[in-house]
Amino acid sequence: MIILVLNAGSSSQKSCLYSLGKSIPDTTPEPLWEAHLDWTVAQEGGILTVKSNDLKQKIEVKERETALKVLLNTLVTGDTKVLENLNEIDVVGHRVVHGGSKYSQAIVITQEVKQAITDLIPLAPNHNPAHLEGINIIEEILPEIPQVAVFDTAFHTTIPDAAKIYPLPYEYYEKGIQRYGFHGTSHQYCANRTAQILQQPLESLKIVTCHLGNGCSLAAIKNGICVDTTMGFSPLEGLMMGTRCGSIDPQILIYMMQKYELDAGTVNKILNKESGLKGVSGISADMRTITNAIADGNTQAQLAFDIYLHRFKSSIGAMVASLNGIDVLVFTAGVGENSRIVREKTCAGLTYLGLQLDLAKNNGDPVDTNIAADDSPVKVLVIHTQEDWAIALSARSCIAD
Repeated sequence: MIILVLNAGSSSQKSCLYSLGKSIPDTTPEPLWEAHLDWTVAQEGGILTVKSNDLKQKIEVKERETALKVLLNTLVTGDTKVLENLNEIDVVGHRVVHGGSKYSQAIVITQEVKQAITDLIPLAPNHNPAHLEGINIIEEILPEIPQVAVFDTAFHTTIPDAAKIYPLPYEYYEKGIQRYGFHGTSHQYCANRTAQILQQPLESLKIVTCHLGNGCSLAAIKNGICVDTTMGFSPLEGLMMGTRCGSIDPQILIYMMQKYELDAGTVNKILNKESGLKGVSGISADMRTITNAIADGNTQAQLAFDIYLHRFKSSIGAMVASLNGIDVLVFTAGVGENSRIVREKTCAGLTYLGLQLDLAKNNGDPVDTNIAADDSPVKVLVIHTQEDWAIALSARSCIAD
């Protein structure tokens, strides 16, 4: 089975092509082809990077309207060609950030599903429109090929009411205001991979997964089920992130709007685009830039890092409380997988849990391995998240059922 995965963001498009037989391999295979379209690195247009056939090719893309078609064309033409025809694709799996409370698992995309994704645009304005764009283009080019939506929110639909419902008048919960949670595909993949690495039943483990990238979230997973998470009604709640503030006193928003006469659009931009590491440091949303600046003596970068760690460790404590204990702490995504100093400083503040880090293992560029000391009762894993592979498996399962 040939599976195309489209993982669209607000400023990028990641894509992979997998070929699967009847049995699922024990380890994640390399994709036949992968592409990354980035709109942030060029002054005009975007840069498409394609890898296949042991080659890596960069292509300038001028217009967003035709970008996905250019991307798909690299599957069947030129040095990156891996298919004779796009009709060889059996199913297309899409990552969809927000599925609301309606979808608890992957589903074949219909007009009803598309309408639900459209209706949820106000809750995911930077992502759901990009998902719809991809779905519509595939419909246009490959109208007979089934498409599957894999929702970031699905894994979190198991969260109990006490963690899900906000302490507002109950009527607002009935109108859809609740904790949805995000990064669910990554959290679920990492939980399953944790059980594989430790060779223990998933149902026997209390796991806190830490997805740390430009967006950051934690999940508390017990018996393979998510019981709590830090992101909420939107991806803005919870941890301090690259450009998002995370959880703050809601009265601050009312004060800002009244005191400084800011409208809702301006406040939204401040909270989502101008806060977090970028806002406090004044230099960057990228953890690598922050840590380099700290090494150069930048005190504001140090402050941003300190706030990030303080809020991160506090939130881990909240997840441990939801689990009534912890067996495994998992670091994943761009910062979690690559920042030794974030892992070291975080674990140094969690020794009250009995957690002990092996510094040599932590400093050795670990991947899918335990970096805790041998006598640590809490395991610490660094896992390379494979969201695209997880989407491929969900798409395969969805049309095979």
